[in-house]
Amino acid sequence: MLFNLYNISMSKELIISREYEKQQLQDCYDSKESQLVLVYGRRRVGKSFLVNQFFNDRFDFKLVGDYRLTKEEQLYNFYDELKRQSGKNIDIPKTWREAFFLLRDYLDEFKDNEKHIVFFDEMPWLDNQKSGFIQAFEYFWNSFGASKNNLMLIVCGSATSWLVDNFDHNKGGLFNRQNCRIYLEAFNLYETKKFLVEKKGIEWSHYDICECYMILGGIPYYLNMLSKNMSPSQNIDNLFFKKRGALWDEFDNLYKTLFSKSENYIKIVEALFKKKIGLTKNELLHETRLSNNSAFTKMLKNLEDSGFIRTYRYFGNKKRGTFYQLSDYFTMFYLKYVKDNYGKDEEFWTHHLDNPSRRVWAGLTFEQLCKDHIKQIKKKLSIGGISSEVSAWSISATDEHDGAQIDLLIDRRDRIINACEMKFSENTFEITKEYDENLRHKVSVFKEITETKKAVQLVMVTTYGVKKNMYSSRVQNEVTMDDLFERV
Repeated sequence: MLFNLYNISMSKELIISREYEKQQLQDCYDSKESQLVLVYGRRRVGKSFLVNQFFNDRFDFKLVGDYRLTKEEQLYNFYDELKRQSGKNIDIPKTWREAFFLLRDYLDEFKDNEKHIVFFDEMPWLDNQKSGFIQAFEYFWNSFGASKNNLMLIVCGSATSWLVDNFDHNKGGLFNRQNCRIYLEAFNLYETKKFLVEKKGIEWSHYDICECYMILGGIPYYLNMLSKNMSPSQNIDNLFFKKRGALWDEFDNLYKTLFSKSENYIKIVEALFKKKIGLTKNELLHETRLSNNSAFTKMLKNLEDSGFIRTYRYFGNKKRGTFYQLSDYFTMFYLKYVKDNYGKDEEFWTHHLDNPSRRVWAGLTFEQLCKDHIKQIKKKLSIGGISSEVSAWSISATDEHDGAQIDLLIDRRDRIINACEMKFSENTFEITKEYDENLRHKVSVFKEITETKKAVQLVMVTTYGVKKNMYSSRVQNEVTMDDLFERV
């Protein structure tokens, strides 16, 4: 198969954003050496779409794994695809080693001056227990694929932990064999707006897009379900609360298809959901009642690799160790509103438009959104080129002082610390006398406890800015919702 990918403009134009990832694929295709390419990321983030669309579905061989099928059924699918692609009568392979021998013979017939692309989508699902798949694939690549300079083999999968274990951390023949790793992240706000406008014809306000993002995240699969003929609230009702809505059973399917013993993974995310600021490993063990063993450590790593949780540190307190925080918007929204409300009120989200609980949820989740757009915040502060570390800080109340908490600190190399306060409101945010006292207390206790010698500057990150009054002068920098939509 010989063609110039740059000429497939119509196909590539359908891919919203992903400019860096498209260039990575192009570079691999143009390479004069064999290429083993890994594409991974959270389920529903658009990995398969990227590869299929970029290559216009023109593959010399493609196989899609299915987590529900047995080894024999997966091998039959392999046989059926290879027979269709080659046009030859072949026997159904009984083992994966036989299957890869057939694939080798098929690819060996092509001319060396032609580029050939093989795509294994959802590869982790092909590796059933004791199937021998990964061993057979390893032998195929090392004995044949790695030496074929005209071969580009793409491996894709949502079970990120499987890909990491079998490729990144492989101790055998696949160690350090991949030429390119493409980790596909969720869209940011800029990309989400671009997707909604160009793909869906939806032109909502930044406020509505932010609120939608705090429910669905920047996951293209979910965003593609939105309708321009409905309001944002009607869309959420239609997806989550309407009986048999498109996402009514997504939570269970999401975790079951990604993780074995998914109930233990759900225990972890439920425990983290209850503690917004996060938990240490020991605190998680206490909350979940799970055993402190290598399996638990592995579950945490799998959740992090798959984009459901994040790790972060506390400012200036190494003894507290690593903190884990739930970071998947879909999971947070499901546990907060859908889990116990599905089917009770099909217009639940619309009916709770002015509910105080919804405003509290929006305020807390906006903090998460800001953390996911730290690059945009740094750009507005003109500190993108300054080395810095992002962290959080809190202290419990004692006899000497009340407790205090700062959810986002930017510790800069130029001896300045930005203490960020994040507020999601329908109008310009007003700093009251009470809130001003709270801000003073936070900064004062932070300086006292941490004994920092750096200057601490207060940054307000709000939807529509800070209302000017006698207390607003305390704010040294402002970041608005519009700034979070900047392209970086």
